[in-house]
Amino acid sequence: MPDIATDVVIVGGGIVGCAIARELSKYDVGIVLIEKSTDLSTGTTKANSGILHAGFDPHPGTNKALTNAWGNRLYHELEQELGFEIRWTGSLVVAKNNDETAILQELLLRGRENGVPGLEIISSDKVFAMEPNLSKDIAAALYAPTTGVISPFNAAIAFAECAVQNGARVELDCELESAAFESADAVILNTGKGRIKTRYVVNAAGIEADKVSAMFGDRSFKINPRKGEYILFDSSVSDSLVSSIVFPAPGKMGKGILVCSTYNKDAFIGPDAQDVADRGDTATTEDGMYTVIKRAKEILPDIPLGAAITEFSGLRAVADTDDFIIGASESVEGLFHAAGMQSPGLTAAPAVAELIVDSMRDKGAMLRPKKDFKAALPKKVQIRHLPDEQKAALIEQNPLYGRVICRCESVTEGEIVDAIHSICGARTVDGVKRRVRAGLGRCQGGFCLPRVVAVLARELDMDVTDVVKEGAMSKLFYKKHVAGKDIVR
Repeated sequence: MPDIATDVVIVGGGIVGCAIARELSKYDVGIVLIEKSTDLSTGTTKANSGILHAGFDPHPGTNKALTNAWGNRLYHELEQELGFEIRWTGSLVVAKNNDETAILQELLLRGRENGVPGLEIISSDKVFAMEPNLSKDIAAALYAPTTGVISPFNAAIAFAECAVQNGARVELDCELESAAFESADAVILNTGKGRIKTRYVVNAAGIEADKVSAMFGDRSFKINPRKGEYILFDSSVSDSLVSSIVFPAPGKMGKGILVCSTYNKDAFIGPDAQDVADRGDTATTEDGMYTVIKRAKEILPDIPLGAAITEFSGLRAVADTDDFIIGASESVEGLFHAAGMQSPGLTAAPAVAELIVDSMRDKGAMLRPKKDFKAALPKKVQIRHLPDEQKAALIEQNPLYGRVICRCESVTEGEIVDAIHSICGARTVDGVKRRVRAGLGRCQGGFCLPRVVAVLARELDMDVTDVVKEGAMSKLFYKKHVAGKDIVR
């Protein structure tokens, strides 16, 4: 990448950074989003519960409370134009005793103050009519009809694609290494790919947000990573789990270990909450899995553990303020923060984006609306969801839509090719998985992985030994010289 100049640089390509890029792309400003990884949404966003929270949990007056219900409403508005895959399942917070029922009353009042519509406390009879597999000692629940589940990484990619189609630029494998002020209104960012000169910087760097802030001389907050572990189940056992989202009464460390039906009708249990020092610690542990299972069984006694597909974990960016940090830096001109974005950060993202734009405008940024902003994204083909007649017509036009690559999720070669050549296209095996679910099913890529690698190599005109799972050090095949020939293994 040659040295470039732009108006705004966004540091971090998770859900928040991508939402900010889209919001800023409504205006006549140059935007560059830099992400240190090989793809978007590879940090907290990819290991996220995927829940669009209603907004009853945050304490009124906090940034979390301000942006939660607001963000939820925005997802309802953006769902069609950005092609979000959302199931508006509603959620239950369950109580088993008087103390926990009192917590439900507190959440009800808190939610109403936060502007959450439709909240009500329901009896055990109504709970079991909605979720018959729950523990029979549940006495009541707080029902929130506006809660939903989404694919968090596809949401991030959709925000980024919309930004790019409106002129923004995304640079991957582009880690911020240092920053230096050239003048009062110009800063030079030194990245792993070159230098960027800009007027404004938006810090949306997730668990690294405090380090990025410190590069500019702002040391006003610290990020403390909190790990959460999950267990994912196959959709074939969804009837024995839940059809919505079921939370326990919350505790000091968060919303607790829950049972959740995903946007794709799989299900998971988790996450737990472990404060960790190592920002690279995403390993699952025996203790973590034991805790997740034990706590989840308090809500759902008969969990079909034999149907577990995989275990995974992610890190949440908990600020020492225990709230979102949104807006202009108090000590560094031109620097704006969208930091400490733990739960409900996914839900809040589009609202945070609007607040960042407002904050930039308040600080003098010239933000003139574009007359030709393209709000909607092109519709993407998902063969498994189409009627037979539409499938046949597509396959007639392009036979690749009739060639199944991932059996578990019924993903075709045509869909994978589309994902590679889309606006922010996949360049890795995990990038394909995030976009079209190839490898996310029961066999976890056991059947389709070599075929996905072959398609990536062909479409990107590269050798199969250069295709990676995620980062530069995750190559899947290598060449071995045997009897005068190179054999790929």
